Amino acid sequence: MAIKALSGWTSEQKHVVAASFLGWSLDAFDFFLLVFVLKDIATEFHTEISNVTLAILLTLAMRPVGAFIFGRAADRWGRRPTLMVNILLYSVLEFASGFAPSLTVLIVLRALYGIAMGGEWGVGASLTMETVPPHARGFVSGLLQSGYPTGYFLASIVYGVLFPYIGWRGMFMVGVIPALLVFYIRRTVPESPSWSKEAAVERGGTLTVLKQHWKLGIYAVVLMTAFNFFSHGTQDIYPTFLQVQHKLTPHVVSIIAVIYNLGAICGGILVGTLSERFGRRRCIIISALLCLPVIPLWAFSDSPVMLALGAFLMQFTVQGAWGIVPVHLNELSPDTARGTFPGFVYQLGNLLASVNATLQAGIATHYDGNYGLALAVVAGSVAIIIAILTAVGTEARGIVFTKAKTAAA
Repeated sequence: MAIKALSGWTSEQKHVVAASFLGWSLDAFDFFLLVFVLKDIATEFHTEISNVTLAILLTLAMRPVGAFIFGRAADRWGRRPTLMVNILLYSVLEFASGFAPSLTVLIVLRALYGIAMGGEWGVGASLTMETVPPHARGFVSGLLQSGYPTGYFLASIVYGVLFPYIGWRGMFMVGVIPALLVFYIRRTVPESPSWSKEAAVERGGTLTVLKQHWKLGIYAVVLMTAFNFFSHGTQDIYPTFLQVQHKLTPHVVSIIAVIYNLGAICGGILVGTLSERFGRRRCIIISALLCLPVIPLWAFSDSPVMLALGAFLMQFTVQGAWGIVPVHLNELSPDTARGTFPGFVYQLGNLLASVNATLQAGIATHYDGNYGLALAVVAGSVAIIIAILTAVGTEARGIVFTKAKTAAA
């Protein structure tokens, strides 16, 4: 199925997918650098890990602001220039985080970073889904979403290889590298065929369109809240779980993180591709529920080998379900607000789920440092919720996206 999905592509379509994938991968790379150094930041600033997790909370909480601002910009002025601004901003703010003189300044910088990060996913996803052939959407959706664990994978490697030499501040400074992607986008990536300046003015304001589809918007936000608890609830404090509860070294934590992110990449691409044949909702439900039998192995094993195996399987199922999200949201989205709707509802879900890291750290502290229990409670609960919400929802697999008017029209 993947081979079929890759047939008939133009050079421009390949560049769009490559740029969007790299944009999301490097965005996630910058975000996940933080989760590996929570303990070290807490040590330097003489505070608790739960206080440092406020940086994660505010990053996630501010992402809807970025999704709305940059989504409207993408609907008004085009996907391509907006994507370039997004990437440049999050790279600069990541670099600045390495110079934070206090925890307060770091938290403020991470909040600003969240605004820039929040715009990237929706703009990149709409540009991609509007550009690729319809028969390739499922595969491309899985590929695009696998950029998230790919970024985590890269952050794992940087942590394992460079952290002993550059420390947590140096980790953030490495995060300026994604800025180089702007040059590639400027040189090779075209604008979306579904967008034109004239059509954007003619169709009316994004707010008007969103108001017309408020029921769909509420459903999508609730679904994305569950999805974000699913991903962040299985990812953000897992390195801390390995470091604190199992006393594993940075090298071993890095290896396990690499392994479970490989599982995430495989799951996202495979299940996203299968959704083209078996349906978006069916594949989401099956993938989400498959995580339930994995929880004991993933959260309560004792040996690094079994923890790594459990983590691989867990992220395979979690990101398998997530691999369908880009195409599912873009197909459900109103044509006139596709630059805003997918990213905005996704990031509003992030806002509502932004308490996750602090919540899980608090649960662990309450139960004498039992991070495994905190991980299991969240993962199991939201897997069931996602299955129910998806079952009662709808899908628009294969819908035809409106094409932009040509200058002669």
